[in-house]
Amino acid sequence: MLPSSLPEKAFRSHAPGYWKDKNVSEAEWNSAQWQLKNRVNSLAKLEEHLVLSEEERAGVLLSGNKLAMAITPHFFNLIHPTDPDCPIRRQVIPRIEETWDDPDEMSDPCGEDSHMPVPGLVHRYPDRVLFLVTDRCASYCRYCTRSRVVSGVGDQELHTEFEAVFKYLEAHTEVRDVLLSGGDALLFSDAKLEAILKRLRAIPHIEFLRIGSRVPIFLPQRITPELCTMLAKYHPLWMSVHTNHPREITIEVKEALERLSNHGIPLGNQSVLLRGVNDDPDVMKALVHKLLMSRVRPYYLYQCDLIQGSSHLRTSVSKGLEIIENLRGHTTGYGVPQFVIDAPGGGGKVPVNPEYVLNKDSHHTLIRNYEGKVFDYPEPESAKSANLFATGANRLSMTWAPSAKW
Repeated sequence: MLPSSLPEKAFRSHAPGYWKDKNVSEAEWNSAQWQLKNRVNSLAKLEEHLVLSEEERAGVLLSGNKLAMAITPHFFNLIHPTDPDCPIRRQVIPRIEETWDDPDEMSDPCGEDSHMPVPGLVHRYPDRVLFLVTDRCASYCRYCTRSRVVSGVGDQELHTEFEAVFKYLEAHTEVRDVLLSGGDALLFSDAKLEAILKRLRAIPHIEFLRIGSRVPIFLPQRITPELCTMLAKYHPLWMSVHTNHPREITIEVKEALERLSNHGIPLGNQSVLLRGVNDDPDVMKALVHKLLMSRVRPYYLYQCDLIQGSSHLRTSVSKGLEIIENLRGHTTGYGVPQFVIDAPGGGGKVPVNPEYVLNKDSHHTLIRNYEGKVFDYPEPESAKSANLFATGANRLSMTWAPSAKW
């Protein structure tokens, strides 16, 4: 087991790990059904393998009040057995800090409920929607934005009205992009998932489909050739996966991601900036490099949402800017995600970047590069002329007023 503070740069297999003494066969280990059936979901199961801190033990005892605990054996194998600061266990093992009150935190930080015209469908942006198809996941992230509905023990229940959603989408021709999420759509059987995709594909104005999933990371055994062949029937179909730390990308995960890519499914990754997990430039650089080697484009780095009980996992916006600063120019541009804040209360994603434009007027733009060197980019003459024309027109409008009869 690596020291938990080191970024994992190599692709390693983590099977069967703690399960060696349970006579688990290779066929069982590679079965998604076996993985789900044998998830670690109780204090007793945790303590079979881990030395828990007092904060963790108390958090587990209270986890049923907010967000259930469940960890697939595959992902559980990545957890350091004795280090409570292990970046993997911080993501999936409850802590007592989840019960702390913070006046800045919200049950619905992205304002999804207020943008839900039909139960289970969020329509916040003009041409795209979020389709919440289930409230269950393979494992439960402790910083989950939808902890109010996900896992079945939150404050609310998700009751998606599928037929109403399809009718809404048929009537709203401005919608061209549908993202399936929840919960995790890849927990559905191939047949059930295909029925949803087929119905969406029958709506003429929907141009492409997306699936947001952490199953390739939590449960790579689910990414079977049969699933990939089915998904490939509904192109253009994209997938956003979610991984936060380089240790999560094992050999099994890499093979699952490559299987999706080989079936023509473009992959992007969304990471959440988390204290003690990936709030370090070296860790993030190792992650984006492993993603690229797995044919996944680092897409978003999210500032952690103001979800209730997340204060111990949230870090500063300046830390995210520091990470981007240490990636831009220091590694391939394909490896630099866009840092975003989902504006609290439902404002949508707002890009946040280090300051590279130092000054700008109609004649020049002063910029700096990743080394801190400053450069002057002169504006083209057409831009200068347009600016002069606009300035003259503004002056004319201020000095000339039409007579009353006009």
